[in-house]
Amino acid sequence: MDNGQSVGSWRELGGYLSTAVVLAGGVLVGAVNIYVAASLLPTAVSDIGGERLYAWNMTAFLVAQVVATMFVGRVLSRRGNVGSYLIGFGVFAAGSVICAVSPAMAVLLVGRGVQGLGAGLLTGLGFAVIHSALPPRLWARGSALISAMFGVGNFVGPALGGLFAQFGSWRLAFVVLAAVAVVIAAFVPRALPRSERGESKVPVPVASLALVVGAVGAVSVAGILSDAVAIGAVIAVGFALVAAFLATERRAKVRVLPRSTYQAGSALRWVYLTIAFLASGVAVESFLPLFSQHMGGLPPVAAGFFAAALSLGWSVSQIVSSSARRQRTIRRLQVAGPAVLAVGLAVLALLQHQDASTLVVVAWLPVLLFGGTGIGIAMPHLSVAAMTSADDPEEGQKAAAAIATVLTMSTAFGAAVAGLLVNLGGPAMITSARCLLIGFAVIAAFGIFTARRANRSTPRPAAVTSVVGE
Repeated sequence: MDNGQSVGSWRELGGYLSTAVVLAGGVLVGAVNIYVAASLLPTAVSDIGGERLYAWNMTAFLVAQVVATMFVGRVLSRRGNVGSYLIGFGVFAAGSVICAVSPAMAVLLVGRGVQGLGAGLLTGLGFAVIHSALPPRLWARGSALISAMFGVGNFVGPALGGLFAQFGSWRLAFVVLAAVAVVIAAFVPRALPRSERGESKVPVPVASLALVVGAVGAVSVAGILSDAVAIGAVIAVGFALVAAFLATERRAKVRVLPRSTYQAGSALRWVYLTIAFLASGVAVESFLPLFSQHMGGLPPVAAGFFAAALSLGWSVSQIVSSSARRQRTIRRLQVAGPAVLAVGLAVLALLQHQDASTLVVVAWLPVLLFGGTGIGIAMPHLSVAAMTSADDPEEGQKAAAAIATVLTMSTAFGAAVAGLLVNLGGPAMITSARCLLIGFAVIAAFGIFTARRANRSTPRPAAVTSVVGE
């Protein structure tokens, strides 16, 4: 008989509404902020100048976000659930206020960095606090809800940023972000269980932290370069730093990733790699509006919907996929996710044509939705697999918090690789489009292998499983 995972209903999750609002809201404000800033920056530059520092806005945010995700365990140990969330929302709100009052681009960069620290902390907390804020049967639902916020950010962010940019009120948009953070923070004391504060400080993995920040910084810089050789060289440096990071982690007593990641027979390393391959595929979204306008002849507003289609498929499919409870079904979904994404991107590459007909352009939309579904059907189960990878609750919380670090690093690497592939395919846009999409189809296909390896490794802990029919 097939084992089944006990999964609570969405209605049951509704009984933890305030908790869900805090967990999902913390991730959402960071996700929305990325796309709001992208929409507002042209207007901000025309107001305060700083064209040469334009691209560093994303670099400052991403690097700070990665750093913050590594401090989640330390902050939780010292401040508990409630205090940690209040710090996260407070830092994000402070960064938003700095952005709102910035008289020059250099100050805006400081604000973006502070925002990144708050967003990284909130994202890491979202996955880590599920462990204590929700019962095990709701972990899959909670993970699906939190992960879906990244897709929701793709819709809300551009719309909000575009609205404020249309009226030249870019500063007001940052004020709104700060206000939303404060409002959600007001729910925190009542929404989350108060956890005990540790007396001893959780050590900071300084060496690992420096290496991963260097790697993310390198690939972020690569994403703003125009010379293909320079991009390749910088990305090579980034991957070398990642290799050094992994070597350091294996030997270190204080790690960024849980100890079990490096233990023989552990599924966790393969779970993290599968998450990374899936999440990096979202990087193609940043170029879809460009392709839609130049090859499909779409107006900017319509092209924006194509950019969000992948995330829409991701968000909607997670809601459905999280209902799966049979272990056989869950394992199949974990393998099918990368396969569906790879097929979707490969088919989309075949549909790229210069001066494409309206019928062909319209066909891009369901293909994008299909590809995004691949991310959504696997991601909530991969998150739960990470959370339940260790019998030790403390180790399980570390594994959950590290999901945010893996997601953030994947986003940075994906953006840089996307820039490299587009440049390699130039100057013809049709070649760039095919190079980008085929390249990420290959990357997604690697996830099939890692998901299969994860499934063949250690079984899920009995604490979150039950026999079908119970």
